[in-house]
Amino acid sequence: MLIAAALLTAAPCVAAGAGGDMAADLLAKRLEERHAPCAKVLLAPQGAVEAALPSSSRSAWRKVAPKNLPREGFAVRRIGRTLVITARGARGLVYGAGWYLRTGSRPLRYDSAPARPVRLTQIGYRAKNNSYDAWTLAMFRRRIEDFALWGASGVQVIAPVSDDDATSPLFPAPPLETLRGIGDIVHRLGIDFALYYPNLHDYDAQEERDAELGRFRTLLGALPRVDALYVPGGDPGHAAPDRLFPLVAAEAAALRARNPAASVWISTQGFDAAGLDAFYAQLARRPRWLTGIFAGPQTRDPVSTQRQYLPRGYQLLLYPDIAHTMHAQVPVDRWSPAFALTEGREPINPRPRAMTALFHHLAPGSSGFVTYSEGVNDDANQFLWFRLGWNPHITPEAFAHDYAASFVGDPAAAKALFALEENWTGDPAANSSIDATLVLVDGLKPAGWADWRVDALRYRAVYDAIVRHRLIAARARETAALAAPDAATARATLAKADPAPVPALRTRLFALAERLWQGARLQLSVKLYGASNVERGANLDRVDVDLNDRVWIERQLATRTPAQLADHARANNGALYDDLGDPWNAPHLVRGSSVLADPLRFHGAVEGIADRTPNQGWRMSWISYAESLYDAPLRLHYTGLDPERRYRLVATYAGEDYWLPMRLVANGSIELHPPLDRRTNPMTVAIPIPAAATRGGTLDLAWTRPAGMGGSGRGHQVAETWLIPEPLSGERK
Repeated sequence: MLIAAALLTAAPCVAAGAGGDMAADLLAKRLEERHAPCAKVLLAPQGAVEAALPSSSRSAWRKVAPKNLPREGFAVRRIGRTLVITARGARGLVYGAGWYLRTGSRPLRYDSAPARPVRLTQIGYRAKNNSYDAWTLAMFRRRIEDFALWGASGVQVIAPVSDDDATSPLFPAPPLETLRGIGDIVHRLGIDFALYYPNLHDYDAQEERDAELGRFRTLLGALPRVDALYVPGGDPGHAAPDRLFPLVAAEAAALRARNPAASVWISTQGFDAAGLDAFYAQLARRPRWLTGIFAGPQTRDPVSTQRQYLPRGYQLLLYPDIAHTMHAQVPVDRWSPAFALTEGREPINPRPRAMTALFHHLAPGSSGFVTYSEGVNDDANQFLWFRLGWNPHITPEAFAHDYAASFVGDPAAAKALFALEENWTGDPAANSSIDATLVLVDGLKPAGWADWRVDALRYRAVYDAIVRHRLIAARARETAALAAPDAATARATLAKADPAPVPALRTRLFALAERLWQGARLQLSVKLYGASNVERGANLDRVDVDLNDRVWIERQLATRTPAQLADHARANNGALYDDLGDPWNAPHLVRGSSVLADPLRFHGAVEGIADRTPNQGWRMSWISYAESLYDAPLRLHYTGLDPERRYRLVATYAGEDYWLPMRLVANGSIELHPPLDRRTNPMTVAIPIPAAATRGGTLDLAWTRPAGMGGSGRGHQVAETWLIPEPLSGERK
């Protein structure tokens, strides 16, 4: 005791009482990295503080010592020149150290505890991941320390066998070795080590169930203590609830034989309507082994509905997708097809306002969350969720301030998070704030200890500017080509290169991609960095993709003149045209619910793009489409129609290769075509509209897919439509 007190009064800026060494060492190293001025801090469990203080300070401590600390909370008291941070154990001390790192505050008294008990993120050491499959344990140690310092209650790892390749060419070590190391890092910090374990088969046969249970037991024996088990109902997996629940019950028993305190969770993902009914029937039997359910992507029932079916005594967790921008649980609202084509589904994506709104939409009644992540592209979103799980009242601005101070060292980086989110608002060709964002990010002055995160901000800002200026140039070339006097002139016009500033920005982008590979193993290219797929964050490979219809036009010019191609919207025929995947060129699309009220878009239209590019000869208007989810209809609404005139609808059915039959109904009751399979992609249909449908001067169109289906809810996609008036008697066609 005397030695500890003497050390505190002698020299160290950060000292530890018995049991506080790990947190104190972590804080001291981080402060040293930042060259922070010395200010005395003592970290010690509640029962060890008094012994670690000089005898002259103990009386003052006893007067202000906290009486009852929550399990994960921490308390701060200033005793003379020493700031005491105390907690019940290592976990709370790490949280207190993180608070001090973020704030540098030295109040007389401060207490804090998390609002939600479960605050995890997912680490996938697998080939699909955009960064983690190339990480060493030293890199994971730093990242998991960051998670814990920001309030994470644990880390969830994906089992080595999932819907992925068994190995990755980028693995620096075998999966089990790395997962064991991650578990050791997590436990050293005092937080939970959770396992995401998909059951991938049908399990109709007892032999299959026994084999799965054997594999699970073998994995448990190879890992450090597992504190929580998460089993998805689907995505991946497809076992029916009456097979899945008994299997997970057996897995829960195997887990609790090793760790009686472990929690067990199962998700509603992937099931169709009948499957969800069966799932809820299993819940109604109140299985004793189950802690609760987690609600994630590919779930046809909203969280509010799942909450209603959850019996009293079970917990609800969220499993939000924070990684993706489209073809996803939380798509970016009205995202430009130009961004979708280039930056893709998994870009660097700080979304402070959208993610805060999502948390507040989903969180009521939940016990917390595990954020679904695919690497470091969603870094800002991950840390925002940790802070919201601790304090739901934190504002996006307060979070951004802390993030900028902690990882960049320049307060202006906080503005960059919001600016990048705003870059994705509206048509990029018309959004001049994209250029202002680049100026802002270029002006950042990161601290000497700043890491790869500042390069992530730069990469996104540069990429956004490239898209904007390439789109402006691409549209101008296409407009000029279609106005050209002949095919040769049109081809020459389309072949012109992108003007300044695009070439210089492109050079910068490739240099930043290399820095991000070196600093974070972010795989921004399949060819250069070994990414598993372009959709998995490798958007450097799409930076040069066409943003106009160049190839399609060049092919058409073999038989048609530029003038004949210029009126794609058929304005000369009086057509009412909608490019349904272009949010600014779809005037008749019924958007449905607002993104604030319905961020998961259960009741609204969603834009997306096909797995094609214009370089393959697809028009931009074929690649982008609108769709709706599950049983919700995709709707168009027309007004001001001529009651005396007949109309016909021409529609392009195009999109992803995943496709379901669509039925088209007018005005709620007039079937225009029964469920129709898309025989080609794209496919054009022409449908006469019955006179009765437009007699009132309005027309509603609604496309639906087969009712009750599960999975992602997608698959009925319409790319573009023309409602064309037919000539009246005596009119020239």
